[in-house]
Amino acid sequence: MRFSRFAFVLLATASPAFAQTQPSVDTMREVTRTLSSDAFEGRAPGTAGEEKTVAYLIEQFQKAGLKPGNNGQWTQDVPLVELQAKNVSPLTFTVGGKTMALSYGPEMVVGTYQVTPRIDVANSDVVFVGYGINAPERGWNDYAGVDVRGKTVLILVNDPDYRMTTLDGPFGGRAMTYYGRWTYKYEEAARQGAAAAIIIHQTEPAAYGWNVVQSSWTGAQQVADAANGHSDQSKAIGWIQFDQAKALFAAAGLDFAAAERAAGAKGFRAMPLKGATASVSFDNAIRKHASKNVIGILPGSQRPDEIVLHTAHWDHLGRCEAAPDGDDICNGAIDNATGTAALVALAEAHAKAGAAPRTLAFVAVTAEESGLLGSAYYGANPVFPLGQTVGGVNMDALSMAGPAKNVVVIGRGKSELDAYLDRALAAQGRVATNEPTPEKGFYYRSDHFSLAKYGVPMLYFEGGDDLVKGGVAAGEAAAKDYETNRYHGPKDEFDPAWDWTGAMRDVQLYFDVGRALATTDAWPNWVAGDEFRAIRDRSRTR
Repeated sequence: MRFSRFAFVLLATASPAFAQTQPSVDTMREVTRTLSSDAFEGRAPGTAGEEKTVAYLIEQFQKAGLKPGNNGQWTQDVPLVELQAKNVSPLTFTVGGKTMALSYGPEMVVGTYQVTPRIDVANSDVVFVGYGINAPERGWNDYAGVDVRGKTVLILVNDPDYRMTTLDGPFGGRAMTYYGRWTYKYEEAARQGAAAAIIIHQTEPAAYGWNVVQSSWTGAQQVADAANGHSDQSKAIGWIQFDQAKALFAAAGLDFAAAERAAGAKGFRAMPLKGATASVSFDNAIRKHASKNVIGILPGSQRPDEIVLHTAHWDHLGRCEAAPDGDDICNGAIDNATGTAALVALAEAHAKAGAAPRTLAFVAVTAEESGLLGSAYYGANPVFPLGQTVGGVNMDALSMAGPAKNVVVIGRGKSELDAYLDRALAAQGRVATNEPTPEKGFYYRSDHFSLAKYGVPMLYFEGGDDLVKGGVAAGEAAAKDYETNRYHGPKDEFDPAWDWTGAMRDVQLYFDVGRALATTDAWPNWVAGDEFRAIRDRSRTR
C-alpha cells in the first residue's frame, strides 16, 4: 500500500525542535574543498589518499558530535584486492587473414576480476551476443543455442528497448533495468563460461563518453576479496570503441547496424563472427588490503536500536588519465566530496538539534567507483541489523548548478519514502519529478542500490533540472557540461566561485527527511509489487 494516513499524522505532529535547524554551508564548503584538494590525491582506496580521507572523516565526525558507530570503532574493514594491469598487449582480432590491433586506452580498455598474476586469452573465437541478457522471467535469452565457453563475447550496453520513449517495454522501455548495466553483462558472460567479455561502447546507451571509460578503467582497479580469487569470472573484461567494433563487424562480413537491430528483437540468436579470433594478454600487479567504511552515530533517545541511515561514498579514482595540461589527479570534488561533506554537515546539524528518538547513523562508504563495493560489503555484513534499519538517504554528487524548482528522484514511486520527501519539498515550495533520462540507469549506479537489494528503503535524489535561472534548458546545459568536461576526469575540481544556494536547499531536504524518519515510529516500506518489497517484509518479521 501507499504511505499511510497514520504516518502522515506522525510526520505532521513530530517535534518542531529541528524545524529551524540548517546544515552549515561553511562546513559543506570547507569539507568539500579539503577532500578534493590535491593533497588527498583523488581519494583512491588503498592509497595514502585513503589514509588521509579516513583520518579526516573521523576527525570531522568527532567534531560534529558523533560517536563511533561500529561497536566502539569508527571504521568497518572492507577486504579488497587492488589489481593493476601491466604490460597490456593490444587487443587483436584476426579475421579473413587480416589483423586488427586495438591500442590500450584510446581504442580499448581491458582488465579482470580474477586475482591472478597473468591473463592470457589466445585465439579465442568471437561471438556477438546482442545485449548479453538471460532473463527467463521475461522469456529472453541472448545465449540460447550457443556455447560460448572459452570464447570472446561482444556485448551491447543497456537494454534492448532503451530507445523507446515510454516505460512499458519488455525491459522497462526507456528506463534501464539491471540487465542493462555493464556489471550485469560481465556477471552473465562469466556464468556462460566466456573467456573474455567485451562491451561495445556507444555514448547514448552507456550514458557517458569514451573519455569516462578510459579514465575509469586504465588505473588500479578494486575488486572484493574472495576465497576463490574470482576464478569463476571471465579472464578478461573490457570495452572497445564503437568505430572499432563497426570495423570488426565489417571485416567479418556483418553489418553492425543490422546486427544491432536484430539484437533488439525477442528471439535474437547470437551471431558468431565467422573466422574471427581474439587475443589479449597482460600482467596483474596484485595487492590485498582492507579499505574502510567510516561509521558514526547519534544514539536515539527512545528507540536506539532503530536505525536511520545516511550514506555517501568518500572514494574517487585517484590518479587517472591525464588532462591535456598534465593534471592526472581525479579530485572528485562534485563526485563525491560534496556528498561526503553533506554527511558531516548533516551530522553536525542533527547533533545541534539534539537526540532524536531513533538512532541516526552516518556511513561514508568506500569503493563506490569500483562497483559499489563498500556499500555492498556493508549490506552483506551490516553493522546494524537490516530488519531494524528504518530506511535512509544516499547522497552522491550534489548539484552546483544553482537553485532549482525541483529535485529529480531516482526510482520515484518505488517506496513510501517519497512521501517524506514530498513533505520536505512542500516546505520549500518545490516539487519532485521523475528522471528525465531513465535510460542511464542511475538507480543501479550509487550506494542506495546496495541497501535496497537487502530490502532497506533508501531515498536518492539529484539536484533539480528546472533551474530558477534559465529553467530546464539551463539545467540540461549544466548537466551536459559536467558530464562532458568534468565527470570522472581531472577537472572535477573545487571552484571557490560555486553558488551553494541550490546544494544547501537539497542538503536541507536530506536533513528534514532524516529527522522525520528518526522521529516517527512508522516503518516505511517499498510499495506493493516492488522488486524489493518481499525482501523487506521477510527481514521485518524475523
